[in-house]
Amino acid sequence: MEFKLNVPNTIVKTLQTIVFFLFVLLTFQIAEAKIHHHTFKIKSKAYTRLCNTKKILTVNGEFPGPTLKAYRGDKLVVNVINNANYNITLHWHGARQIRNPWSDGPEYVTQCPVRPGESYVYKIDLTVEEGTIWWHAHSQWARATVHGAFIVYPKRGSSYPFPKPHREISLILGEWWKKENIMHIPEKANKTGGEPAISNAYTINGQPGYLYPCSKPETFKLTVVRGRRYLLRIINAVMDEELFFAIANHTLTVVAKDGLYLKHFKTNYLMITPGQSMDVLLHANQRSNHYFVAARAYSSAVGAGFDKTTTTAILKYKGVSLNRSKPILPYLPPYNRTEASTRFTNQFRSLRSDHIPVNVPVKIDTRLLYAISVNLMNCSDDKPCTGPFGKRFSSSINNISFVNPSVDILRAYYRHIGGVFQEDFPRNPPTKFNYTGENLPFPTRFGKKVVVLEYNSSVELILQGTNVLASDNHPIHLHGYSFYVVGSGFGNFDRRKDPSKYNLVDPPEETTVGVPRNGWTAVRFLANNPGVWLLHCHIERHATWGMNTVFIVKDGPTQSSRIVKPPPDLPSC
Repeated sequence: MEFKLNVPNTIVKTLQTIVFFLFVLLTFQIAEAKIHHHTFKIKSKAYTRLCNTKKILTVNGEFPGPTLKAYRGDKLVVNVINNANYNITLHWHGARQIRNPWSDGPEYVTQCPVRPGESYVYKIDLTVEEGTIWWHAHSQWARATVHGAFIVYPKRGSSYPFPKPHREISLILGEWWKKENIMHIPEKANKTGGEPAISNAYTINGQPGYLYPCSKPETFKLTVVRGRRYLLRIINAVMDEELFFAIANHTLTVVAKDGLYLKHFKTNYLMITPGQSMDVLLHANQRSNHYFVAARAYSSAVGAGFDKTTTTAILKYKGVSLNRSKPILPYLPPYNRTEASTRFTNQFRSLRSDHIPVNVPVKIDTRLLYAISVNLMNCSDDKPCTGPFGKRFSSSINNISFVNPSVDILRAYYRHIGGVFQEDFPRNPPTKFNYTGENLPFPTRFGKKVVVLEYNSSVELILQGTNVLASDNHPIHLHGYSFYVVGSGFGNFDRRKDPSKYNLVDPPEETTVGVPRNGWTAVRFLANNPGVWLLHCHIERHATWGMNTVFIVKDGPTQSSRIVKPPPDLPSC
C-alpha cells in the first residue's frame, strides 16, 4: 500500500526558505573565521641609510617587515624560516595567545630560538584583539629591524566605534644605527658594562626623513585629500626611547591603544612608548599645503645618553606640489617634559558600552608590589667597567636581575624538568625603603625566579618606580594578557591612601603601560590564561640588563582551561 503526504505548497516553500537561510547562515559562520597562512623568511639584506650601506636582518627582505591583516576571530599560521646567521624568535605583541604560550615567542621563556637553517610554525588565534597590534623579534636585539604592523579589523559585518575613515595608514616608528651591527650591540655592552651604543636616527616607516643627511628624497609621504578623515595606525618599534609625536597644525583624535578601544579624546601630540600602538584619527581640515609629521625622544632619565635627533615624514595635501620651501614643523614637548607625558596619558579611559564591557576585578585574591630599578653591579674581574663608578649597569625587579636559563621555562614547567627555574620570586620588595628618595643602595642578584598564580585568581600588581641609580619612565609589557590600569601617581605607593583614588569605572585596558618617572602604576587582571608569561620593560637596554620576570598561571579545572599540547616542531635548545 502506498501512502502520499499532501503538503500545501505554501508550507513547502516556507520549509525551503528556512533551509536556504540555514544554509546561508552556516556558510556565513564557516566563512566568518578564516585561517591566514604566511611564510616569513628571516634573511640579511643590504639597506642604505644616512649615506651608509650595511646589512640588516629582515623578514622577506622588507624593512619594516610585512603587514599582517586579519579580522577579529580569525587564525593565522606563520611559518618562520631562518635563513640568517643568528638565532631568532617572533612575538605577536598584543595577541593574547589563549592557552597557547608555545607561539608567544620570548627566547628561553616560552621557546628555544629557531636556529639558522631551521624553521618553526607560529599559530595565532585572535579572540578579543581589535585594532592595531604588531609583531617583532624577541631574541637578542633583532627586533630593531625585524618587526611589522599587525592589523585586526572588527568582525566581518561589524564596524568601528567611530566614523569609517576614508583611508588607513600605518606609521611604524623605528631606530637606525649608521654603522653598528645591531646584533652585536648587547654583546659589546656586556663586555664593557656600559650603556649600549646610541642610535644615529629615528625612522618613520624605515626612513629617517627630511632632517638627516642623504635622507630627504626618501622621506615617507602621506598624501591626503582635504576634508577627508584618515586612520593612522602608529606603532613604536624603537628599541630604547619613548617618543613625542605630532603633525604640524593638525589635531589628533586618539581612539584605541594596544588593540583595545579608548574613549575618544583630542590632542596636539602623543607620547608613545616602545611596545605601544595607537589608533589615531586625522581630519585633513587645514589649508592645502605640506606639513611635517615628526617624532623625537621623551627621555626622563637624568644623565642618561640618548638619540637627540628628530625623524620626520611629510603630510602632503593632494594637488600641492612639494616646492623648495621647508614644510612646517609641529610643536613637540622638550625631551624631559614629564608633565607633558603625564598630561597625555591621564586622558586614557576605556570606551565603556553595552558592547564593550569593563570587567575590572574588584575583589582581589593576589596583591603584588614590584619595585623596578636600574642598578649597578661590581665587575666580575679586577678591571673597572665603563658604567658609573667603574661598575657595570644592571636592572632588576624586586632585587632580582633576570637571566635566561639554558632551557626555556615553559618546556621545563610543562615537562617537569627540575633545576631550570625557582618559584620563589619575591611578591614584595625584600627590603622596604623610600623607593623614590636620593642616593639609594639597592643590592641586586641574578636569578631565574617566577611567581606562580592560581588559575582564575584576581591580581593587583603595583609597579613601583625607583630612584636607585636614575629614575626613568618604564614601559612595562605583560605577555598573554591585557590589564586594567586603575591608578598611577608620583612618589611611593601608599596602600592606605592611594586605592581610594582608583578608577574602577572606566580604567583603560592596555598591554604595555608606562610607569611614570619616580612614580607608580596599579594594574589589575584576571589570571585566566594558563601558561608561562613574560613581564618586562620594553626599553631594550633595561630588558637586556635584567628588568624581566615571569608569571606561571596554573591550568584550570577543564580541558578548555588548560595549556594546549606543545607542537611537534618546537625548537630544541
